[in-house]
Amino acid sequence: MRLFDFSLKINGFDIDEAKSILSKIQALENAEFNSYVDTKKKEIIAFHLQHNSFYESFGKTANFNDWSSVPIMTKRHLQQPLDQRLSDAYSSKNVYVNKTSGSSGDPFIFAKDKKCHALTWAVIMNRFSWFNIDFNVSKQARFYGIPLDKKGHFKERLKDWFSNRYRFSVFDLSDTAFENALEKFKTSRFEYINGYTSSIVQFAKYLKRNNIVLKNICSSLGVCIVTSEMLFDDDKSMLETQFGVPVINEYGASELDLIAFQNKNNEWQLNSETLYIEILDKNDNVLPYGEEGRVVITSLYNKAHPFIRYDIGDIGILSEKSTVRKPILKKLIGRTNDVAILPSGKKAAGLTFYYITKSVIEDNGNVSEFIIEQTALDHFIIKYVSRETLSSNKKERIVKAMKRYLEPGITISFDRVNRLNRLKSGKLKQFTSHIN
Repeated sequence: MRLFDFSLKINGFDIDEAKSILSKIQALENAEFNSYVDTKKKEIIAFHLQHNSFYESFGKTANFNDWSSVPIMTKRHLQQPLDQRLSDAYSSKNVYVNKTSGSSGDPFIFAKDKKCHALTWAVIMNRFSWFNIDFNVSKQARFYGIPLDKKGHFKERLKDWFSNRYRFSVFDLSDTAFENALEKFKTSRFEYINGYTSSIVQFAKYLKRNNIVLKNICSSLGVCIVTSEMLFDDDKSMLETQFGVPVINEYGASELDLIAFQNKNNEWQLNSETLYIEILDKNDNVLPYGEEGRVVITSLYNKAHPFIRYDIGDIGILSEKSTVRKPILKKLIGRTNDVAILPSGKKAAGLTFYYITKSVIEDNGNVSEFIIEQTALDHFIIKYVSRETLSSNKKERIVKAMKRYLEPGITISFDRVNRLNRLKSGKLKQFTSHIN
């Protein structure tokens, strides 16, 4: 029995219909595909202008024949009661309702109509099938957060059972927890790993310290798919070495869909079937391929709730090789709210100097993970977990590196902790500014 498909169907998500719709979209010729995208953009705006009072008020300037007239929507626009944002004939009882993780600093409750949510799953299943993963039969080792309250905990465990997956908690990243995880890998025929980047990296570091290649003890393992957090090149290389399988990068947003998925040509292929994705400058102008800007996304199928020209809060670049049918994400730089503002007025992407510091702080394996917080224009704190306190020489090297790439006159302090605080979802926020 195809339990995963069955679990979607009993919850009102017609996955068979969704797969059929997706197949028809993917079968379109290039010219037909371009026409399909234009038609869906006009249809979704026209629908919400007519049937959604929130969007009718928000999108007063919108003309579905002039895409540039459509206003940009942000998370802050959506931080009001859900029932005020739902379209006619939709209520919390006949839609899929969830809450964003809050990793952007602006959490909110959102909704999708059931057809839209079924299409989300159809796209996800399609992408995973590129690497021979079938959600109905392939066993998943899942590194995700889990609610701690009894009801939420039971619900997630039940979903795990229907989804043929075993969940490893990301809230305990101790060696003891990883020893137990390793035992589970020895006795289970896991076909793939899926979960938050930072926790999977920590598991790989444990394997490296113990000179273990996971594929050697779990021969059924075929691929590792990481999501929700940045994957750096050196971490990807380590994961592939310690797991003995390819590592695939996924980019998504719970309120939207799967946004991008690494294909077999090592390209980060964007979802063009159910989303329309643009890169805009600070004045909301569409940028040419190859230029850096804000990632703005339109959900082409969500009639319950508008996500039209929605600024997701990320900065990215589309490859020059992109087409309407096959857009390629060349680079995902970070979140717009993860920006450091320096005393001179200069701005720097937080993940840029996180990466600079990472190359120094992790070179001998002492530090297992760390985060950076900006507490003042000229002051940063590096909080880290390690076996031994950082030496004075190592701290001095880190300070010099940060001053060289940022600017002189800043100060850096170090705070060794037993564990880093994660978001409720289990994600690790690698850089936070407390002054923006």
